[in-house]
Amino acid sequence: MEQKNDVQYRKMTQTTVSRLVLTMAVPTMIAMLVTAVYNMVDTYFVSKLGTSASGAVGILFSMMALIQAVGFTIGMGAGAQISRLLGRKETDMANEVASSAVISGFILGGIIAVLGVCFTEPIIRMLGATETILPYAKEYGRYIFLAAPVMITCFILNNLLRAEGRAKYSMFGIISGGLLNIALDPLFLFVFHMGLSGAAIATAISQCVAMLFLFLPYIRKKTVLCLSFKHISRSANVYGRIIKFGTPSLFRQGFASVASVLLNRSAAGHGDSAVAAMSIVAKVFMVLFSVLIGFGQGYQPVAGYNYGAKMYSRVREAFWFTLKTATVGMVVFALAAYFFSSDLVSVFLRNDEQVIKIGTQALRMQSIAMPFMALGVVCNMTFQAIGRSVAATFLTSMRQGIFFVPLILILPKFYGLIGLEAAQPAADLITFLFCIPYAVIFLKDMKKAKNDPQTKV
Repeated sequence: MEQKNDVQYRKMTQTTVSRLVLTMAVPTMIAMLVTAVYNMVDTYFVSKLGTSASGAVGILFSMMALIQAVGFTIGMGAGAQISRLLGRKETDMANEVASSAVISGFILGGIIAVLGVCFTEPIIRMLGATETILPYAKEYGRYIFLAAPVMITCFILNNLLRAEGRAKYSMFGIISGGLLNIALDPLFLFVFHMGLSGAAIATAISQCVAMLFLFLPYIRKKTVLCLSFKHISRSANVYGRIIKFGTPSLFRQGFASVASVLLNRSAAGHGDSAVAAMSIVAKVFMVLFSVLIGFGQGYQPVAGYNYGAKMYSRVREAFWFTLKTATVGMVVFALAAYFFSSDLVSVFLRNDEQVIKIGTQALRMQSIAMPFMALGVVCNMTFQAIGRSVAATFLTSMRQGIFFVPLILILPKFYGLIGLEAAQPAADLITFLFCIPYAVIFLKDMKKAKNDPQTKV
């Protein structure tokens, strides 16, 4: 085990930074992209059942974002610590954090499942379902709630594998579930005629398979970390630190869920076509945004590991490389999304002109803001990785919380659909401006610090 730890330590602290970030980021981006694609495929197949069915998936998307919030809070809260702990060669403590994270996530998932099944209709109404969408949303939501413990465990295991630099194992686990979901959707929907229940069951089964694949590296002892019941902590401090360092993820995903609810409720005032259109745009945008998030998540353990090892020049170099590369990538995606926006939206509901019109305009507005999003993601990932949870929480709260919430409540009242479509891009641009001073100060701190075990930053 010691030899395995040393090999991984040398890889994370001695490999050329650009190569290391790409090695970590590419599998993560592929995994995120597959997840986003199967969400889009799910929307595509469901859209064949009608506009209201498509809107129902959009309504439940916010609930799934909340489930993700729990998984990412625990997973990234544990992962951010684990990278630094392994950088300091504190493997036993890393094992304790990892094992405690997995068991606590599964328990919280069980609680969500029970509450969700017992109060399905009130929850879905609160999420913004119209009377025509409600029956479809109930049908879909019941199985999503039941899958909550497995979904949360998958998010945690995914983050733990990335935290120790095993991004390829993480990728295989996520891809296995995604590809299975893509295969099962048409089978359950159109061969077995199971309706929206079939799409939800397909998602639940695929998550179970993904969890199995994510556990395999630990079972086969291919990892530095060891998951075991004996490592589960009884100290409240351990769980407190997981939540503390995972708070940025909680706010990011939690606000994403709140934003989705507010968006759905605002869109509902313009009819099912607006709800469906904004749902489709959210899925298309998520495919593009997932690549940026994946790149940032691949960079995160590099920053955390080297920060823990007090190799600050490598942290600074990784920050610059990630920011430049991510910005260029988002410019390319923005141009593609802008010029092919109508084609992308019409893939889902080709015969609904109103959906295409609303969706095209919304996607073009979002495309304008895309290149400016890289800085926010890189700053957030950096501060979470190095343990500056307050700064990370504030930065991650801006995009879909501090700025988006008032914008989505105010702009549609004055500008109608245009205001609805412009709220998120406007929030993205404001977030970019606020992130600039944080990035400048951080880079100056890393430049002043020396690669010295006695140096404290």
